[in-house]
Order: sequence, then structure tokens, then C-alpha cells
Amino acid sequence: MLREPQGGGDIREMVETGRVAAPEAAPPVIETAGWPIALRRWFVAALNLATIVGLAAGVTLILSGDGIDALEAVILAGFALATPWTVLGFWNAVIGLVLLHGPADPAASVYPFFEAGPAGRPARLASRTAIVMTLRNEAPEPSFERLEAMRRSLAKTGLADHFRFFILSDTDDAEIGQREEAAFEGFTAIFAPGHEPVYRRRRDNAGYKAGNIAAFLADEGAAYDYFLPLDSDSVMAGDVIVRMVAAMERHPRLGILQSLVVGMPANSGFARIFQFGMRHGMRSFTMGAAWWNADCGPYWGHNAVIRTAAFRAHCKLPNLPGRPPLGGPVLSHDQLEAAYMRRAGYEVRVIPVETRSYETNPPTLPDFAKRDLRWCQGNMQYWRFLFTPGLAPLSRFQILQAILMYMAPPAWLAMTIAACAKAVTGTFDARYVELGLGLFAVIFFLSISPKLAGALDVVLTRGAVRSYGGPLRFAVSTLVEILMSMLMAPVVAVYVTIFLAGLPFGRSVTWSGQNRDVLGVGWGSAIRAMWPQTLFGGVMAVTLFAAAPLALVWSLPFVAGLLVAIPFTVVTAMPVLGRVLSRAGLFAVPEESALPMVLKDLVPATARRWRRPVAGEAVRNAYAAPVPIRIDADIGSR
Repeated sequence: MLREPQGGGDIREMVETGRVAAPEAAPPVIETAGWPIALRRWFVAALNLATIVGLAAGVTLILSGDGIDALEAVILAGFALATPWTVLGFWNAVIGLVLLHGPADPAASVYPFFEAGPAGRPARLASRTAIVMTLRNEAPEPSFERLEAMRRSLAKTGLADHFRFFILSDTDDAEIGQREEAAFEGFTAIFAPGHEPVYRRRRDNAGYKAGNIAAFLADEGAAYDYFLPLDSDSVMAGDVIVRMVAAMERHPRLGILQSLVVGMPANSGFARIFQFGMRHGMRSFTMGAAWWNADCGPYWGHNAVIRTAAFRAHCKLPNLPGRPPLGGPVLSHDQLEAAYMRRAGYEVRVIPVETRSYETNPPTLPDFAKRDLRWCQGNMQYWRFLFTPGLAPLSRFQILQAILMYMAPPAWLAMTIAACAKAVTGTFDARYVELGLGLFAVIFFLSISPKLAGALDVVLTRGAVRSYGGPLRFAVSTLVEILMSMLMAPVVAVYVTIFLAGLPFGRSVTWSGQNRDVLGVGWGSAIRAMWPQTLFGGVMAVTLFAAAPLALVWSLPFVAGLLVAIPFTVVTAMPVLGRVLSRAGLFAVPEESALPMVLKDLVPATARRWRRPVAGEAVRNAYAAPVPIRIDADIGSR
């Protein structure tokens, strides 16, 4: 097997400078069955363009009865910004569903680099991998419990000697720092001499997580072929880790191999509802996206195996000119690192099936909003990278897509305000209501299509409905989750719009510890967090009721979410809601039926009080259909 030279290097440069003997000696491109990658991308582009043009024609038809005035121009502009992300999600979900349940083998056409089943479990490894968890001002005890679960899971593979744990801390809270050190001492005592983990705590927190990892790689990276970054809430089964490392060894062109990350069983009502929709929706969406993204896939910043030398040589990000929040260190580093890795000639791939790779989700709506705005702030720094020399065209598109993802909510909000203004000024034409409602129904269907495709995937997958709680529980959970998503959408649109408006004036989100476990939001906190949404919704409702009651009916899906934002925040964070949902088996995920061994000591009984144990084979089929990933040593029903 051809190994890249120590220190990495651009594959094309290696050939040109003679460090690789001839072009044919360079690491081979990963071949996939079925359509060529270029044809797939043109096909997806054509589908999206045709759909967007058709929808735009419908909007123009509705608005252009007497020409297009200024408010209608705002509606059209908002539509142009808000719709592409929705349409892309629809087609990703449709393509993924066809791949999962069509005649073709998705493993051969999408992820041949990752071997499922017994053949993919390596008997030996020839490399060393650093498992790196980053911490910052969070309760350390749960993080070290997750590391211990991973250590035990790795030990069962018989290949634990090829891995070493590193804990990289940016904690600047003295009390939390002392707790980290105490937890680390307890964790270290478990290891045999010579295999102890390493704890590094920086005093200078420049660059936060990305800066800490860069400093670690500069000091320690040369000793490791690969590294596996983890967030403080990450958990991965040992079998999955060694399979991913084996895939990196087999394919020297792989620069980043990203696993599909799913949420663990949760106590929080909000987290249960949120991750239930994400869980089945992500299967078809990710499969469809991976089909055409191919070698230019995503990197989500954690739960991925990365080629160390290539990352050190090619993925260093610059400090941006100007002051934070838009200048200074790059905060949302992951997508840019994927683009830089691809620029160097390495492939960035995602495994689009579930493989025992986990995280936790925010337990309350304010915590979800804080995390969302952190990503929003980081993505707004991407404008400066759109024209970086040498990037692959698809990498540029992905960077633009990451920006537009957060431009869509303000665009949607602008459309709504412009439509309301037309109603208030007396130019609301009732003749267009039927067409408008029809178009709204189409756009709403497109927006929830990944969830619908995911639900259909569960229905079509043998054993999956049972693992989600049975037909009745799954149907009720799916319908309620879609309703909750509809209520949350305008809330998200308002807080993202307010935040973006403040960014140029220095408004910023603090990049500190996140709440991952504490439940409950008081009414005072909810009012402080959600008063802009409530005020905006109230003004809209009163104004439309007085000026154009029919327009209020048309806008009710939007207004309702804003008006209930405060009680929604309080109720979904109540511990009692989580207990009730757990006991009823609503919004259940498959791990609540058959708990993988790696989660055995991490998931509290209160998060899975309802249990319908199912046969291990059925659960494995439900997780990785249509190609089961048999991880017999790491699954049990408890």
C-alpha cells in the first residue's frame, strides 16, 4: 500500500516534484458504482434549478396581476434567498430514499470505502490514532464518563493499543478547571503504564477549539497517523472507530472520514422531540447528499477520523482581518477545513448510515438558540473564503450554502412582513389567496420532505417501526414533531434576523460552555429570551385582524409560533414533560429499545422508561438498512 510521505503534501505536487514516481503511482481515487460523479452533480443541479424556476414562476404569477410593486419585489427577493435551501433538502431526501430502497446497492454507489459486516472488522491495524476531546467551561464529569465508555468499547476490539486519548481544555473557570483535573486523575488511574491519556489545558485560548487542536497537532501530531476529534458530548463505539481507521489505511487518498452522528436517548422533552425528527430525517437526506457530494463531503467538526499529516500541512486557517465577531479567528472551522483538505487533493467522505456515533442535543429551546447562533456567527465569516484560490467548485458552493442557510430565515421574515404590509395598505387581493395557499402548501411540503422521507424510510425498513415504539407511537410522534417544527420555524427566523442585524455592530455569542443536561426554564428567563418573538407576533396579529382578517388566517401558521414562543419554551423544558414522554414511549429512538453497550452506563433509566426490547438483528437492520452493520459485540438489550 502506498503511504503518503511524512508531513503530507498536495498529491498533485508530490507527483510534479518527483516525490511520487509517476501519476499512476499516486493514491487511487475511490471508485463508486453507478453514475459518474460529474453526471450526478449535473443531474442534481438540473433538478434543483428546474424546481426553483417553477416555484419562482408561480410566485411571479401570483404577484404580477397589476405589475410588481416594491413590496412584491421584496417578496420575490426573499423567495429567491429562502427557497434554494428548501429545494435542495427535498431532492437530497428523495434521492436518498430511492437509494435506500431501490434496486441499486447504496454501499457500492455511495460508500464503498467503508466495509459493513464481519468482513469490515479489522483483525489488526498498522497505524496510531489520537482520540482528542475538547473541553471549555463545561461540567467535566459527564465528558470523562463518555471517554471511559469509549475506552471500554475500544478494549473489546483488541486494538486499543493503537489509540491514545488526549483531553484538550480551554477552560478559564478556575473551579471547573479543578474539577477537570480531578476527573482526569480518576480517568488516568484506569490505564496500564505507558498508555495513559494526556491532559493539556491552555492559558491562552486563541482560536478556541480549532486553535487548541492546531496547537496539539503542532506539538504531538507527528507521532500519530490519524486523529479523531470529539466534542465534550461525543460518544463512539470502539468497533466503529477501528473500522473507520481501517478504511483510512486502505484508502490513502481519504483525508477526512466523517461518521453520521445521531442523538442519544434524552430526558428532556425538547431534546426528545427535536432529535426524533432529526434521527429518521437525516438518514435519507445524508444518503442523498453523499451520493452527489462524493469526494467533496462535509466535515462537522467531531466524530470524524482525519489524516494528521495532511491536516497539518493544508488545513491551517488564517486569522481574518478586522475585529471580532466578523474578524479574528475563524470560529466555524469545520467546513473550511474540509474545503482545504479537498483542495490539497484528498477526499472528504461521509458514512451516510448509522454506526454507533453519538452526541447529545440541547435540552431547551434557549440552549438550542445559543448553539444555533454560534454557528450563524461563524458561518458569516465565510464570505471572505468564497474566492479563495484553488478551491473545488463544489467546495465554493458548500461555503455559499452554509452562508445562505442563515440568510434564509431573514429572507422568509422579510417576505412575511412585506405580505402583511400589502394587507395593511389595502393592496391585499383576496383573489390571490387560493393561489397563495397552494404555493404555501407546496413550499411547506418541500421544507418537511426530509422528515417525511425519513418516516417513509422507517416504514419501509424491516424492524424499524418497532424500534421507534410501534406504529401508533411512531405515527403520533411524527405528526406532533412536524407541528412543533412548524411552531419553531418563525421563532428561529426572528432570533436569527435580530442577531444578524447586530453582527456588524459587534453583537456576538460567547463561545463558552454549553448546557447539555440541566432541564427547566423559568417564566422570567423565557420572557427575556422570547419577548421579541411574542411582541412581533402580537403586533402582526392585531394589525392584520384590524386591516385584513383573511390575511391573518393565511398567516396563522407563522403568527401562532410567535405568540406561543414563551409558553413553548417553558413547557418543552419541564422535567415532567420529559418523564411523561419517556414513559409513554413517544419520540423514542431505537436505542431505547436495544441499548448499545457503549451507552450502557451513559443513558439514565429515566430516558428510556418505556422499553420494547427487540431482537438484535432487527435493530441492526433498522440502523443500517439495506446493508446491516453487524456489531454483535457492542449491542445488547437492557
